[in-house]
Amino acid sequence: MIASTAALARHGREHGYAVPAVNVLDDLSLRAVVAAAVHLQAPLIIQLSVKTVRSTGTELLTSMFRYATRDLTVPVALHLDHCPDRSVIDEVVAAGWSSVLFDASDRDLVTAERETAEVVAQAHAAGLDVESEIENIVGVEDGVGSDVALHAYSVEQLAEVADRTGADLLAPQLGTAHGEYRARPALLPERVRELAALTDRPIVLHGGTGLSADDFAAFIAAGVSKINISTAVKVAYMRAAAAHLDVARERDKWDPPSMFRDVAAAVEGAIVPLVEQFGAAGHARGVARAVR
Repeated sequence: MIASTAALARHGREHGYAVPAVNVLDDLSLRAVVAAAVHLQAPLIIQLSVKTVRSTGTELLTSMFRYATRDLTVPVALHLDHCPDRSVIDEVVAAGWSSVLFDASDRDLVTAERETAEVVAQAHAAGLDVESEIENIVGVEDGVGSDVALHAYSVEQLAEVADRTGADLLAPQLGTAHGEYRARPALLPERVRELAALTDRPIVLHGGTGLSADDFAAFIAAGVSKINISTAVKVAYMRAAAAHLDVARERDKWDPPSMFRDVAAAVEGAIVPLVEQFGAAGHARGVARAVR
């Protein structure tokens, strides 16, 4: 059964760990990430970008997810990441995913609140959760976002808007950014602590790739219970493919299935240590009991 994103994140918050929320690109990366979660018996959120949804199609992605997660011993949710496009949200709501991130960070506050409330009403009617982002997290991910901080609000405003809209999870600015870091970011775990004192909604950390184990520990201790990972998957995937192709070219031996094995092993290998750093390993059974 497809899991609730909010329920997984709430369990993480209650038990002092963060659920890995990992962006995948295709069936290969999907199965590799699921394998990492099964190996460590960790709850998992599979995320898909709008770009991937548009290129592959909602129906096929939904079928891939259901096939890859059937009969699993770990709870897995399916989440639409960073989506400002209401038509794409319509598609995944109709397809019965677990949740959507409605990214209203490019709107003014009044518009962002109004549209977020509309998406929440639509999603809740169909049994989906909604992650809300009204102040933009810096960085462009799969064509969505901005390298400039367009909107920023107080933690009081974030909590109040969440109360009025009914959003299930919150994605605030925490000093992180999407993509690879070129310099040490100025992280804001204290902002998590301030927001967590105002709301019991799970708080989401975006831009997790590149942070240290100590960084993750500080954010989780402050109240983060969902951590997004995307760039780590892309880098592991592409570097493994490139290394395999270098060898294939040198030997003039071309065997796609062996390349797929190398890529899958690299992606799984990139995710396993992150799941461990988030403290999620071993929590699958406890989550399954809690969310029945």
